[in-house]
Amino acid sequence: MIGIAKLSFAHVHAKGYANAVRENPETKLVAVWDEEEYGGKQIAEEYGIPFSTDLDQILGRDDVDAVVVDAVTSDHPRIMVAAAKAGKHIFTEKAMAITVAECDEIIDAVEKSGVRFMISMPQRCDSSILFAKKAIDEGLLGNITFGRFRIAHSAALDKWFSGPSAWFADPNRAGGGALFDLGCHPVYRMRWLMGEPKRTVSIMNNFTDNYPIDDNSASVVEFKNNAIGLVDCSWVHRSGPNLTEVYGTEGSIVIGQGDLQFQTRQLSEEKQAEYLADMPNPLPSSMQQWINAILHGEPMSVTIQDGRDLTELMQGFYMANEQGKSIDFPL
Repeated sequence: MIGIAKLSFAHVHAKGYANAVRENPETKLVAVWDEEEYGGKQIAEEYGIPFSTDLDQILGRDDVDAVVVDAVTSDHPRIMVAAAKAGKHIFTEKAMAITVAECDEIIDAVEKSGVRFMISMPQRCDSSILFAKKAIDEGLLGNITFGRFRIAHSAALDKWFSGPSAWFADPNRAGGGALFDLGCHPVYRMRWLMGEPKRTVSIMNNFTDNYPIDDNSASVVEFKNNAIGLVDCSWVHRSGPNLTEVYGTEGSIVIGQGDLQFQTRQLSEEKQAEYLADMPNPLPSSMQQWINAILHGEPMSVTIQDGRDLTELMQGFYMANEQGKSIDFPL
């Protein structure tokens, strides 16, 4: 049994993670730390567990083996470095941090302490994304030439963020707007499927004026293999599929709305159908992989370096937009 402390309820998915801990037979939620503005005190009372605004007090508890971090993104470095130094295993909501320098501080602390670290990248566990990775790695798309990765909803149009969630529209606390929050998902998909980035250009703007932050964007990445990737991310769309598209010299994959289209010149139509029918099984959730690693020493499919890679792209996008020029990687 792993004793877990919940470090903040600032993120919109925080209660979902807390419930996942409470419902898992191998974990127990034993304490909550938060700044009171994010509702942690009320939730701790609801769950009947201790609450504190003193992070050191929570991390010093003998019954806390691990932490689940859902704090504002700007607080991630100090919280996770402190947790690692206290010997607590760490599960965190994305993004890992706002800058690669902050990621490196976290990595150093985690490596020195030897704790298990997992960043939530749930779509890396999806059967369809695993299929795309397998087909790409086996050369069925040939040389990758282009990818398009889209995600959008209506958060800015409908003014989703206020009160405890108002920090999502504060660039100093969130790191950015729609792209830094929602855009993490297509960006980590793109980085995993398409490889190492070489340079980027990005355009972001504020379409609604409802929040003082980017709510509409398109970012282009040139990869070291000369492929080009496009991420379009928005808080101002009411409809449309959130697609993953990858094209190569020998074929293509398009994933969206529960549908997967796959074509390759490497296989006959019959063999293509057989290959498509043999879909990989989905992986255990990010949190379950983390639990399995702590208790049983099992490998995790997402690494701390993946978290750094995500932040590096995000930081590059915002630098490119702010400076109005191409930004080279590595940063």
